[in-house]
Amino acid sequence: MSSLKAHYQVHWLTGQFCESGSESMYRRSIASRVRFESCLYLTVAALIFGMFAISDYYLLGINREFYLLLAMRTGVVGLCLFLAFVIGRWGGYSSKVWLHALPLWLLATGIILIVPLRPESLPTQVTAVVVATMAFYLLIPNLLTVATLASLYLNIGFLAFAGLFAEIGPLAMLRIALLLIMANVVGFCALLRLESLQRKQFALLHEERDQNQQLHEEIAHRKSLETQLRVVAERDALTGLNNRGHFMKLAEKLLQHSQREKVPFGFFMIDVDHFKAINDTWGHRRGDWVLTKIAEVCAECLRPTDVIGRFGGEEFVVALPNISPEDAQMVAERLKQQVADLPLQKEMETLCPSVTIGIAIAHTEDIDLETLISRADQMLYSGKRKGRNRVVMYVKEEEEG
Repeated sequence: MSSLKAHYQVHWLTGQFCESGSESMYRRSIASRVRFESCLYLTVAALIFGMFAISDYYLLGINREFYLLLAMRTGVVGLCLFLAFVIGRWGGYSSKVWLHALPLWLLATGIILIVPLRPESLPTQVTAVVVATMAFYLLIPNLLTVATLASLYLNIGFLAFAGLFAEIGPLAMLRIALLLIMANVVGFCALLRLESLQRKQFALLHEERDQNQQLHEEIAHRKSLETQLRVVAERDALTGLNNRGHFMKLAEKLLQHSQREKVPFGFFMIDVDHFKAINDTWGHRRGDWVLTKIAEVCAECLRPTDVIGRFGGEEFVVALPNISPEDAQMVAERLKQQVADLPLQKEMETLCPSVTIGIAIAHTEDIDLETLISRADQMLYSGKRKGRNRVVMYVKEEEEG
């Protein structure tokens, strides 16, 4: 937070950001508004300056001084309107401060030149200079430094020409100077406050955006961690299948749904044959690799609606909703064949992998998952006693017999 405050620190005298990058970013952000306002208010100021030609006519009549004033006003108005057009199209004092400064210096020069041509109207001109000074600070958008320099140029030039052409005394000169100084102080303080407040508002907005960005990143990071934790909590680390706890939750939901829909529900208990011998012969690393490949084959043989998990060691379990006994037998046989056809590493060519599968089917009767597991487990061990590498399905009459 302290680095952000330093990044957006406002200079106490200029009202600009101390850090050049922040100042450039702020100026770019207001470029469109500055172009529009500069074009609008410069046009208004130029037209007002031109309208005073009417007062020139009533004060001077048709004479040489009037034509000079008219030519000067026409030139200033024309140049100001041209600059307003240019600024409206290409302005923006993020990179063209000089372009926005030109109209102020042009208007100031025009106001100063009125003094030698209309020295008798000096009191009226003093009022016009005060108004122009305030307009430089507060009406035509510009940097505080630019507005200050243009206003000082206007005021000093006006005082110098007033002393040369209007023949006023020192006391009158002092009164005018004090009035102009007051106008500059008020304008400077008002624009300084405005510039500082605008930049502080900009800084607060960007700090809020930065904090929101950090918050979004933190939320995304936490969601990622939650996803990783969920995977750790739900997946078997070796095979990537559902672990026992998560599988039981999913299988329980599938069984309840099948019972509500009154459709059959199948359950496989799968055991890798002679897995201890695989570990003893080729080592646990090769044994883990075989277990992983068998898990992949089992998952590929199942339907999208089926759920498979690692029950423990070399045992896998599968829940198959809405499946008939015949289809369950066919899926199990295909799975057993796929395991037998599993391509092995060169050093394990002599291995003939196989699985024994016990199947239990819940029809429409009310039966719990533990009972299904027990029945499938019975069939699994029955298959092992009969020689392994086979599929055995639970038949209800067997239990009754």
